[in-house]
Amino acid sequence: MNWLFFLLILGFANTEPYPSATWGFHSHKMINRLAVFTLPPTMVSFYKYHIHEITQGAVRADQRRYAINEEAPRHYIDLDYYGPGVPEHWAEAQELFPSDSMQAHGILPWHLRFIKFKLTKAMVSQDAAAVISLSADAGHYIADAHVPLHTTSNYNGQKSGQHGIHGFWETRIPELFWDSFDLWVGKARYRNNYYCDLWDVLWSSYNGVDSVLKIEKRLSMAFPPDSKFGYEQRNKQVVKVYSRRFSRAYHRQLNRQVEHKVRAAIKFVGDFWYTCWIDAGQPNLHQLTKPLQAIELDKMDEYWQYGHVSRDSTTLK
Repeated sequence: MNWLFFLLILGFANTEPYPSATWGFHSHKMINRLAVFTLPPTMVSFYKYHIHEITQGAVRADQRRYAINEEAPRHYIDLDYYGPGVPEHWAEAQELFPSDSMQAHGILPWHLRFIKFKLTKAMVSQDAAAVISLSADAGHYIADAHVPLHTTSNYNGQKSGQHGIHGFWETRIPELFWDSFDLWVGKARYRNNYYCDLWDVLWSSYNGVDSVLKIEKRLSMAFPPDSKFGYEQRNKQVVKVYSRRFSRAYHRQLNRQVEHKVRAAIKFVGDFWYTCWIDAGQPNLHQLTKPLQAIELDKMDEYWQYGHVSRDSTTLK
């Protein structure tokens, strides 16, 4: 009877270990939310007033991936494809790499530079709907830049026989250990050259890829399959997950890498918003702390759907 029950569970179970979802919705939302509290009083009143939209909007970029083809490449960059000599400027990169190749291998830093331009402009024009949605999107892409597996073509271990490691690193580890993370990051600061800092983040993430893969592979040799994986119920469905014991060992041997990356992402998001505000001339955002009007809500809805580019345009400015 026990064996029959077990087989029935396996029959209905999702057999992929924790399907991949960038950072997990919870992590993306919390990174944006916690970044709000790094801001100075001159900004925080607006961001706290709209913290719900900025928090919930943290996952809109992922949701757009199912609506527009151009969205997916904005979340990653395959640095193993581009190489150490990749130009940091869009026009120069286009001279070296075909457009379809860049779309296939990711455009995260170049797209985030476009978001920087748009967010700064929105602050200048006091466009509350645009500031909210662009801030949320910026937080999403910045968080993705801090994930090692967003910087390699072996993004889900498919080239190394480690399929599912993407969701393991981004979702399972934060799910299990979030409450133990130290996420106090201090106050936002102005970044004189945020774009160089962004590239430093990406290369730092890429340098962490070996550890992400090798430690998981080494632990997998030490754990038999029945102790590496387990099954848990999620939304009335039984899913295969990495076991708590295996996850704890991975988290420790990675020296809490996921926690450090979450902290760095929160700090960079706050710094990014603050830098946009300074570059915009420090406009008075306090006067925007009011409910959005119907026309602004309609505008925001279109922003969420199309990501601040024309429906007919895929060109970065």
